[in-house]
Order: sequence, then C-alpha cells, then structure tokens
Amino acid sequence: MHELTCANEFGTFFGVSQETFDRVWKRLTGNSNDSILYISMEIGADPDVFNPVRDFLTRIEPDTPDLRERLDHYTKGPGKIPNYSGGLGVLAGDTLKSFADLHIPVSAVSLLYREGYFSQMVDNKIGQIDHATRWRPEETPTLFQLREPGRPETPLTVRVPFYNGGTRAMEVNAHVWMKMEVSRELDFFVPEFLLDYDTPGTPDWIREASRRLYSAKSTLIKANQRRMLGSGILPLMERLGLTARTLHLNEQHGVSVILHLLLNEITDMLGVEQLEEMSDQDIDVAADRVSRRIVYTIHTPVKAGHDRFDRALYAQISRKACRLILDRLAHDQDAPHEYNFTAFAMRVNRAVNSVSRLHRDVTRRQFPAFADKISAVTNGVHPATWVSANRSRVFDECGQLRNWRNDPGAFARADLAENASFRQQLQQAWQQDNKLLVNHINAMLLRHRTQMAETWIEPPNYLSNIRDGRLEPGVFTLGFARRFSTYKRADLIFDDLAALADILLRLNRPVNFIFAGKAHPQDEPGKSVLKLILDNQEELYRRSRGLARLVFLPDYDMALAKMMVSGCHAWLNSPKRPLEASGTSGMKAAMNGVPNVSVMDGWWVEGYHNGLTGWKFGYEGPIEEADMSEAPDTLMYEQDSLSFYRIFPKILSTFYDRPDEYLNIAVNNLRLNVPIFNTHRMAAEYVERYNLDLEPETAETAASLRRLYNSDAEKE
Repeated sequence: MHELTCANEFGTFFGVSQETFDRVWKRLTGNSNDSILYISMEIGADPDVFNPVRDFLTRIEPDTPDLRERLDHYTKGPGKIPNYSGGLGVLAGDTLKSFADLHIPVSAVSLLYREGYFSQMVDNKIGQIDHATRWRPEETPTLFQLREPGRPETPLTVRVPFYNGGTRAMEVNAHVWMKMEVSRELDFFVPEFLLDYDTPGTPDWIREASRRLYSAKSTLIKANQRRMLGSGILPLMERLGLTARTLHLNEQHGVSVILHLLLNEITDMLGVEQLEEMSDQDIDVAADRVSRRIVYTIHTPVKAGHDRFDRALYAQISRKACRLILDRLAHDQDAPHEYNFTAFAMRVNRAVNSVSRLHRDVTRRQFPAFADKISAVTNGVHPATWVSANRSRVFDECGQLRNWRNDPGAFARADLAENASFRQQLQQAWQQDNKLLVNHINAMLLRHRTQMAETWIEPPNYLSNIRDGRLEPGVFTLGFARRFSTYKRADLIFDDLAALADILLRLNRPVNFIFAGKAHPQDEPGKSVLKLILDNQEELYRRSRGLARLVFLPDYDMALAKMMVSGCHAWLNSPKRPLEASGTSGMKAAMNGVPNVSVMDGWWVEGYHNGLTGWKFGYEGPIEEADMSEAPDTLMYEQDSLSFYRIFPKILSTFYDRPDEYLNIAVNNLRLNVPIFNTHRMAAEYVERYNLDLEPETAETAASLRRLYNSDAEKE
C-alpha cells in the first residue's frame, strides 16, 4: 500500500504504485490510440499548493526510512515549478489534475524554462522590476528527468528538426522532464512532459529562446519558442511510444504540430521528391485528415493573444513546403503580409471551443467563417487545489458534502442555507483565513520596513513608511490579482479617489484593498497601471483619513493566490467588457464562498445568478455594439468606475450591518457556483469532444458531471 516507487525503461519515479504506473502507461502507449495529448505553452501546478503524494505521506506517518526521507524532501525541498505566467497555465494544471482524478487517459507536453516566467520586485518609485527566476529542476522533488533505456546515467534525448530556410533539417537535442499529476487517491496519474532545450551543444539561438516563458526580446525568439513546442511533439511521442489519437491545443502556441502532421500526410500522398509541388487541393485533403485529430481551445479575444508572424521572417526559419501550407491555411485577410496562427488552428480541427458562453459569442463575431463549429466549454478550477485548508475541514465535517472534492455536485444537493452549524463553521473558517492573509501582509510590511536601511529597494507600500502601518483582521477586504494588462483595468476603482474616499467617510467604514499581479516585462502600459496602484496609496489613505488601506503584494504566484482568494471578503474583476474571455481567479474565490464584484464579462455572466452570488457593475450592452479596442481612450474608465461607486456603499453596508445576509451570498456561491465552475465538469465536457472509449465507471462519472451544467446552452 505504501510502496510508491515505480519504474520503466525511462527511469525510476515516485508517487504511485508500480501497478498503477504500468496500467496508465500501457493505456497511453497502447495500440488502441485511445488517449489524449494535451499541449500547452505553460502549465502551472506548483506542488506547494496541491500535492496529494505529500498529503498521503503526512496522513500515514511514514514508517520506513525511505518514506520519511521522501516526506522530508516534499515538505522542505523546493516546492515551485515556475513555468507559468497566469491564468492560462494555472488552468492547464487544474485541468490535468481533474483528468487524473477522473481517470481520463491523458498525457501533456510543455516546455521547461530554467528562468521561469520572471520574478518580480516592486519599488515604490520605479514600479515593477523583473529578474530571472532562480530554480533548479534537478532539486525539485516532483520532477523526474527521463533516462535513456539501459543507460540510467544518461538523460533521454529527443531529436527535434528545425528548418532555417533550407530543405534539410538541423536536429536539436532536447531532454525530457516528467511531473506526474497524481489523483488524490494515488490510483491514477497524468504525466506532464517538459521539453528542456538547455542542453550541451544546443545552438545559442535555441538556448536563448528556451530560458524564459514568453520571452519577447525579439519576434524571432517568440517564433522560435513556438516552434520548439510544436516541433517537439511528434518526436517526443515517437521516442516515448505515446499513441494519442487526439491532440488538444490549449491555445494556438503549439500549432506547428499541425504543420508537421500535414507534412507527414502530404509526404505519404506525394512522396518526398514531390513535396514542394503540392497543390492547394493536396493541402485541403491533408487538412481534412489531420483535422480529425485536433481539438482546439481559444482563450482570448484580445489581439495581442493571437500569434501573427511576418511572412518574410518565416521565410528565414522554414522550408518552402511549410510556407506553401501556411500560405493556404494561415493567411490573414486583414494583414496579407502575415501568417495568423489562430486562423491556422481555427481551420484545422474537428472541434474548437471558447472558454465561456459570452466568449463563444465574441469568438463567433471575430471569426464568422468558423462560427458554426465554435462552441463553449466554460472554464473551471480544481476544487481540492483552491479551497483553503480551513474551508476544507468545514466541508469534510458536513455529512451532506461527502466526497465533495470529486463530486462538486454535492454542493447543489446539500441543504446548506438552513444548516445553522454549517453556516457558523463557514463563518469561523472565513475569519481564520482572513486572519492568515492579514498576518501575512503585516509580516511583509514589517519586513519591508526593517529592510529599508539594507537595500536600495524602496518598499512598495505606503504603510511600510508610516509608524505602526498595518492591517486589522475583520476589516472588509477587497482582493484583485491577475495579469496587469491594460484591458483588465486594475486601477479602475481608483479613477476618482475623492469619490471613493467620500464613500468610506460617509459610512465611516474601513476597507483593505489588496492587489497583486505581474505585467509582462515588455508591456510598458501594463507596468504603468501597476505603478498607478502604488501611486494611489498615500493619497487614498490621507483622503479617507486612514479608513482605506491599499496594499500591493509583490511576486504573485499560486500560493499567494490561494491565500488571497480565501482570505478576502470579496473579489474584484474590472475588465473592459467583452475582452475578458473567462477569468478564473473569481471562480477560485467562489470555491471558498467569497462573493464577486465584477463587470458582466467572461464567466461572471454565468456565475452572477441574478445577484444571488455577488454584485455586478459597468457596461452591460450587447457585444454586437461593443468596442473591441484596447486603446486607452476606449477603456470606459469614467462610465464603469461611476457604476462601481454606486454599488460599493451597498456592499459595505451588507457586510458590516447585515452579516447574515452577506453570509447568505457566500452560501449561494457554494450552492450555485461550485457545481458549475470546476475543472471536473469542464474535463467531462472535453471528454465528450474527445470521443474516448472509457471504462464504464469512468464514463458514468463523466456523464454525471456533464449533467451538472451545459456550457454551450444558449440559456439555462
């Protein structure tokens, strides 16, 4: 039972039994081809936030030296795998965890970035300062480097072809790391393979592109990074014996795998010698065949989220046969000189989905030629990852919520609204989580205050510069944490500081505003928004006579996110409608019962439930009339901030004066939103698009989860 060491020809691993490992690996490499390969540029699954192997070892109190050493390694060793930038990567990690919990045969592929995304320091005068993340995959306990069969001292090498303008490929070596996303019962896993191009002898131009996620030093580096993902997939599958019939593109970053599949099909049709003589008809026939293997999820309507590359640049890094295919399938009518990789992915797939109902409608508007095949699979989050330890204990002790981690529908069936004991325990857990967050922030403020004389960094928070500057638990705490892209309008509620301060003075109620997030290093407008948050702190404090305390938490990651979504009293989301495709941070808050205060965009259109679960504000007009521009003068600051100021007094009055009513909203989130916005239900909807032949018990579980919610319904 406690034997969790397993092995195959590629190495020795830890986390599941040999029987479980063999059973899953056989399915992923079997002749039936009845499995899925999930492809994502980033995967966020930090084991310090969710680690079922560590939790299991803690529960059983290891009785052998090997298991005690493993537990010590898991609890004290490096716990982060910083290969994600935000929502897209964290969603990928949550999705893989749910596939594991549900026993869906899936493997995943991404890249390993030895400098991560970036680490963030924040200086009050300068703003964001980004620097390379220092981490060592060799010292990360949940990562295993695969080995050459029969040579356990030698890293496994995958040879990946790259064409740089010629007809012959140069082969670049990549090593392979594996993280196992293990089910909570340790009876199933999803292997996550990370291609590591930072190897001896690798060309400098490859190594540079491999170091940091979403490196934007040049368009060429960006293009090469996409190629490194997409071009490595088929060689990896061949080297490991993976036989997945369906490839799921989590965004279009790895779309060049389609290019390689098309080249293989056309080579089979015409032969190598005639490859460059292919016709449009040949390409169309091959595209029809390849499309049967592709499922594609599009994540954003924002232009910057869609890869476009100049044709002249691609002439330098591809062979003629590739460009013939791209000319046919990646053309962009609005920019004839560019290849549009989103359009490429849209054209070659058997199913394409958006990530919310509203995003489905926006995507159909953006890509009218493909409107008939665009459906919705609304995003979710992984319950066991994002519910706090305190809330989890409350749910575990409620008999009606038995097995809630794997059966989120339990919240819909339970009678929580009238359960006085449950309500009291939920309130107490919320208070404990709020205190944990406040204590974390106060410790940070004190640390920054004492470090002023030791470093040139000016503390990012005004409260660190005043005597006894601190937060108090129990004060209404509004949280905001996500990427600092301009369309997300992190500074929206501070558009009129006098109006905001006047609300607090009039009600005589204190408020903690807690903000976190990163702007891409090359996103100067996004960094300017972050700097505005810092610049507003002192003025807001003084105007409100200390009632408003605005704090920025640097170096946002999954652990900080979990503390925030459970420790805040409400979660703020203020994008320009309809540019937020989904948004998942608010779902994480709702998992803990925390109400949302949001623009009617993305998931909140489905999660608002006529005000039972939180509050709405801002523009709510039809998307046909919406301005999709991200230009500063189109971001509707005045209109939407005024809307927020109108509802904010009601929110504060409910929290401070009618706490039972506020708790009702929390219970409604558990009852109405947890059953919908979870990755178990989302994964079950994907299974329907995968056409997998599942074990009867697994198929029935997926079917029951789909009955919780139909993402693609026009109306419930």
